[in-house]
Amino acid sequence: MSGLLVFFIVLGLLAVFVIFLFNQLVTLKHAVGKAWSNIDVLLKQRHDELPKLVETCKQYMQFEQETLEKVMQARSQVASARASHDIPALGQAEGALRLGLGNLFAVAEAYPELKTNETFKHLQARITGLENAIADRREFYNDSVNVNNVRVEQFPDTVVARLFGFRQFPLLRFAAEEKKDVDLKQLFNS
Repeated sequence: MSGLLVFFIVLGLLAVFVIFLFNQLVTLKHAVGKAWSNIDVLLKQRHDELPKLVETCKQYMQFEQETLEKVMQARSQVASARASHDIPALGQAEGALRLGLGNLFAVAEAYPELKTNETFKHLQARITGLENAIADRREFYNDSVNVNNVRVEQFPDTVVARLFGFRQFPLLRFAAEEKKDVDLKQLFNS
């Protein structure tokens, strides 16, 4: 009788432990989802602001169409990767967009009327603020993904994770272009 009681107590404790691990893994999964949603909101805001910036620049930069087209092309790639939740493609598209925006702001230096335009200054400040917020949220997303991925691999969590189908998430990585130094001389000469 006491052996049966011990068995049920151990079984009950094991069930409580599995439930505890399951709930922790659910919390981590939702933290990753929340972190991604935060990035998604900022990307959408930037996506909506970029056409306004490009339109303002077009009024002054008739001969810089290639720079404007690259920004809009990169914007389209970010939107596509965002819509399909393709994290690796988003990282690459983000790098291209950041490079394009850097080029656009550098080329804008050659247009004094544009630099003093209030709409341009407002949009430039808004997009720069969004870029900083996106960088902050990317760090939070990668931290959330890292915690989730470690827990999904650690024992005994891995047993519960496999049993209930918890998975790892990809980190948001940066494109090689985004990590290399910017050639300011080239930007000002283009």
